[in-house]
Amino acid sequence: MALRSAPPRAAKPKPKTSGLSSELFRNPKVPFALALISVDAILVALIIAYVPYTKIDWDAYMSQVSGFVGGERDYSNLKGDTGPLVYPAGFLYVYSAIQYVTGGEVYPAQILFGLLYIINLGIVLFIYMKTDALPWWALSLLCLSKRVHSIFVLRLFNDCFATMLLHAAMASLLYQRWHLGLIIFSGAVSIKMNVLLYAPSLFLLMLKGMDIIGVISALAGAALVQIVLGLPFLISHPIAYISRAFNLGRVFIHFWSVNFKFIPEPLFVSKELAVSLLIAHLVLLAAFTHYRWCKHEGGLLNFLHSRFLSLKKSDNSGSSFKILNKEHIVTTMFVGNFIGIVCARSLHYQFYSWYFYSLPYLLWRTPFPTLLRIFLFIGVEICWNIYPSNAYSSALLLCLHLVILWGLWSAPSEYPYVDHRAHKEKRKEK
Repeated sequence: MALRSAPPRAAKPKPKTSGLSSELFRNPKVPFALALISVDAILVALIIAYVPYTKIDWDAYMSQVSGFVGGERDYSNLKGDTGPLVYPAGFLYVYSAIQYVTGGEVYPAQILFGLLYIINLGIVLFIYMKTDALPWWALSLLCLSKRVHSIFVLRLFNDCFATMLLHAAMASLLYQRWHLGLIIFSGAVSIKMNVLLYAPSLFLLMLKGMDIIGVISALAGAALVQIVLGLPFLISHPIAYISRAFNLGRVFIHFWSVNFKFIPEPLFVSKELAVSLLIAHLVLLAAFTHYRWCKHEGGLLNFLHSRFLSLKKSDNSGSSFKILNKEHIVTTMFVGNFIGIVCARSLHYQFYSWYFYSLPYLLWRTPFPTLLRIFLFIGVEICWNIYPSNAYSSALLLCLHLVILWGLWSAPSEYPYVDHRAHKEKRKEK
């Protein structure tokens, strides 16, 4: 009796690993990034243990929070030893939680801010690795700022929480999670309004990456966050809350200016300078939008016209939907914010955290040689570590900013969209 041959065994399917973990293990920058986080965590611990804390705004924060916790809902009555409260309601909730956890003591708050620093660094490194804009060794620049370490763990500024949430929002945008990104972004704005410098760039990206219904619903979600957070104050004293928490006309003290100290004080506080810088800001945003960020769409007007036509056709089927390139998202966000930094009338020392983490990315987007990029990075860091700032350091900082801005203007514009075919093949591999 003939023996039947056994049917060939089917090949066992290879176990699927998650897309994120497989990407991480394939990326040679991951071990270096993890090493940076570990070494910086040790450095932060040493700073907290051995470098004296600098008293600036912490006591004022605690006084303002104590008034809020005590039941005060009139923003005009929430004050500290450095002046009245000028931040939106999210600030009060965050620092009320910090006061509850730390008892208002500085040392445990420093430990908390040390953890915040490491979390923020991890998010920033994640963004950099997803865009692959820098060589592996240049990631170390993100850990080399004396001033930023001080801002986080020796000064305990609210800028730190706003910066971390902003970076978290950007990480969400890299995965086209627009609604989640807008909610986190709005949370960052509720802590400090400087995050609004990213708003023009973010709105442009939303118009590119979403249909009009998506844009409206995402903006509504962001607005809802502001309403919910500010509701106790909007119900009781709406004018006091809006006028103080969202005051766009504040004039800062000339002494603390890091970028325009070389300008005489009468001119520094004048409306003429404020209007001139606002015009420069708007012109630069319009120029970059038209000639750089919308270059591949034929310019800003052509892009807006195409969006208007798609709205007129009510084409929400997704056939015209395009996925944005991660590099385009990060470049547009970081450059838009940097334009605001260049045109800001006054930058205080803690404001360095607003754009420090974008500096390596911006420098490697310029066509400059690597040595010049490093010199520019060191020059900016030196200017921010001169205390008190003087006419020479502030003039040098402005010049360095303008050189970087020129490099960004002269750099080639990346294609903003992901190739659909390549994207589908990549998703199949995962």
